[in-house]
Amino acid sequence: MMRYIFFSLLLPFSLISIPVGNQNLDYRSSATSGKLILAAAPANESFYTTARKLIQQQINLIARVEQAMVSPDANQMRAVQGQLTVYTKLVDTFLTRQNQSPKNVCTSRVDITQNSPLAEQLNRSQLKIYCSLYASNQELLKLAPILDRLLSRRGELALVTSLPLVTGERQSDPVLSIAPIEYPQLDKLATPFAIQAQNLASPPQIIIGRTAKTAIADYIPTVPPAIAAPEEVLTTLASAKKFLTAAQVEFPLPNQFTDPQETSAILDRFTYDIDPQEPQTYATFLKLPQTGIVRVLPGLAYQRPLSTLENRLAPSVSERYPFPLLGVAQGGFTPSLALQIVGDRFELRHQGVDYSFMVDLGDISLSKLDSQLKAVTQSTREFFLNYQPPKQLEELQVERRRFITGKDQNWNLNQVIFANAKAELNHTYLVRSLQFQLPDMIVAGKPLTPQERQFLNQLKKIPSSDILLAFRPVRRRADGSYTVLWRVLHQFPEPQIAIK
Repeated sequence: MMRYIFFSLLLPFSLISIPVGNQNLDYRSSATSGKLILAAAPANESFYTTARKLIQQQINLIARVEQAMVSPDANQMRAVQGQLTVYTKLVDTFLTRQNQSPKNVCTSRVDITQNSPLAEQLNRSQLKIYCSLYASNQELLKLAPILDRLLSRRGELALVTSLPLVTGERQSDPVLSIAPIEYPQLDKLATPFAIQAQNLASPPQIIIGRTAKTAIADYIPTVPPAIAAPEEVLTTLASAKKFLTAAQVEFPLPNQFTDPQETSAILDRFTYDIDPQEPQTYATFLKLPQTGIVRVLPGLAYQRPLSTLENRLAPSVSERYPFPLLGVAQGGFTPSLALQIVGDRFELRHQGVDYSFMVDLGDISLSKLDSQLKAVTQSTREFFLNYQPPKQLEELQVERRRFITGKDQNWNLNQVIFANAKAELNHTYLVRSLQFQLPDMIVAGKPLTPQERQFLNQLKKIPSSDILLAFRPVRRRADGSYTVLWRVLHQFPEPQIAIK
């Protein structure tokens, strides 16, 4: 009797929801359908209808658990902890309604489809669904002690919200009786104990060889936590998925179930990737050598959210949708087209001493451009083809700032050449991109050890690239992103940096 009282207290927990980002999973739980299942079922209730609801609930629960395993948000872990209790109890109630001992029905050594106590009540497919649901439920029950342990660990990162009170009760401030009444909720992100500084308008530029000023004096950013799902949890969830998959194929009508993870993946691609039909639309152009199509996102898409706690092991947007490669990898170095939108301008994301410059050519077709730039004005053609990068590290950084600021340019041109250009639809942009893979000893500025000095000649051989390319935005979306066609026009000799 006590377990039913305990379950009735937990039932309101299923009413919670956890807000997540575009690629995260929905944490809403169908408590209304759960209450209907718990009520006395009419004699003509369809077995398939009820079993389908329970299986879909378990599929959703598994997706929520997998999300909570890698999220630093303590409220998500608290939510799935309560939902696990609710949904496993719902399944147990349904199974015992058919037979008081589901374990005996599904773990007997005889053929359950012929000698089962439920053989007269359920057909062959229904018996398989019954036992698959029982097996998956038993697997999910194994997660209860693990979730308890993990919730305590999440409490080290953020404030754990108290469980919602029983319906009708409310919680007031323990000190100030006149304070506003607070209704505990799990539908909000947990408040992290360590708040990071907010983003700047643009990522900080690395200055090699000297100390650069920071936006906040003496600021040391907090290291985000690294959270990996325990192997025992992944094994248990995989086993539960296997049983649920076996149950789904026994239903008379196919495709009755939705996978939240598949839905989340589709929404993620819709948010950050090109549309599936776009490569077909530009198939003729894409048949040309060294061409491609990419979605150029606003620069904010690559920055972490403001003042939030994140799992640093979670793949970022640039890791899930990497920038297109512009050449063949050489010793782990491959130049890429790291194009983004900053404000209303196209700009390349640079690291170290990488830099680039670009000009808007207007409405010129990409197919008309070649390595000699015959379709371009003479002054622009000569500058892009004859430009020689500096060979000293310090001069490279000075040159980079010239293109970023537009100052101190003595190119004998009638225009200033910038590292960015205003975004215009159906315009073609000419780019000269220089990229280097600097050794860690140069970036960190640390003195060489005697062992490293033995390989100094090898360290001086810095992989690099100097590429002439063009791109053309052909579609603009409401979020400010562009679908862009690109083409490599020419690859210059690899620039060398003289290291003292």
